[in-house]
Amino acid sequence: MSGRPVAVITGAGRGLGLETGRRLAERGYLVVLTGRQMDVVKAAATGIGEDALAVELDVSSDMSVSAAFDAIAAIHGRVDVLVNNAGRLFVEHSQGLHTDASVLAQAIDNNALGAWRTTQKALPIMTANGFGRIVNVSSGMGAFGSLATDTVAYRLSKTALNAITVISASGAGPGIKINAVCPGWVRTDMGGSGATRSLEEGVRGIVWAATLPEDGPTGGFFRDGRPIAW
Repeated sequence: MSGRPVAVITGAGRGLGLETGRRLAERGYLVVLTGRQMDVVKAAATGIGEDALAVELDVSSDMSVSAAFDAIAAIHGRVDVLVNNAGRLFVEHSQGLHTDASVLAQAIDNNALGAWRTTQKALPIMTANGFGRIVNVSSGMGAFGSLATDTVAYRLSKTALNAITVISASGAGPGIKINAVCPGWVRTDMGGSGATRSLEEGVRGIVWAATLPEDGPTGGFFRDGRPIAW
């Protein structure tokens, strides 16, 4: 079992996930980058350093999630931080109120239930060690006060992810904190070049939630370390 804290990040081949991995590695964490495209994830891990681990993980597959966490547990023996970053925009299928229900289901499965699957696998490991931090990378677009018919699949999936955050936090054991974080509109492949925030600004709140002290909050929704409305 590793003596250093272990951070598992989904969707970590690029963008927010990769930058979160870099920042946590700088803080001394053993970083596990996960994603569906192993060539991309391996290259990302190599860029962080020899201690970074690349693991194949498709959050939409129960089998893939189980295999990934079994492998991580076998190698490191612990999971201290889980950052549920994997997500898709589904904007190409957005047709407002005419959006097909199958698209909504696919978005929820990937963006919300993916975090449910990984949390289910991480929690027993965290509970055994009496410590854990889970960060669900959400969006203000899923807040009730911001809901609209554009990008409806993405919005609905993030609303569901926020609900999963509250439910998970209410059932987590002592020493485990689970929060949702909105990084804002960030200049990534998903956010586009016109986004208003840099990658550094976007990951700041994620790293904050991943490294909360013992008296830190749980079951909340935050941007830049400050509470925002559900």
